[in-house]
Amino acid sequence: MKIPESRQRLMSEINVTPFVDVMLVLLIIFMVTAPMMMQGIDVNLPEVEAPAIPTEQERLVVTIDAQKKVYINEYPVALDVLGPKLAAIYRNTGGTQGVFLRSDAAIPYGYVMHVMSLIRQAGIDQIGLVTEPVGAPAESRGD
Repeated sequence: MKIPESRQRLMSEINVTPFVDVMLVLLIIFMVTAPMMMQGIDVNLPEVEAPAIPTEQERLVVTIDAQKKVYINEYPVALDVLGPKLAAIYRNTGGTQGVFLRSDAAIPYGYVMHVMSLIRQAGIDQIGLVTEPVGAPAESRGD
């Protein structure tokens, strides 16, 4: 028995439907989990009316939480080693990186100024204070 000629040819097309299905599922997973991956320490920032600071490069973020714990980005740091650690980071970046200072609204002004002086003693002159815009939604403030 001879097989008809039309059935002897191999199918050379790739079925991409399973690939597209997997990619769509991954896209949905990443869209759902991306908002949960926000970086930083939860602090209740003060609300002020001020323009945003334009920045072209990533800066360090020094955070003071409500318990007066200090963090560089999300890593806790003792207050007595904050200056030397920032100075080392500043030297390694070639002296071009500034710092954003975030503080909980309940922290006394004097404590914030003390941390700011430690940052300045590390040789960093570019310090931006992070605040919330007046009337910002509660979910963006972490309330």
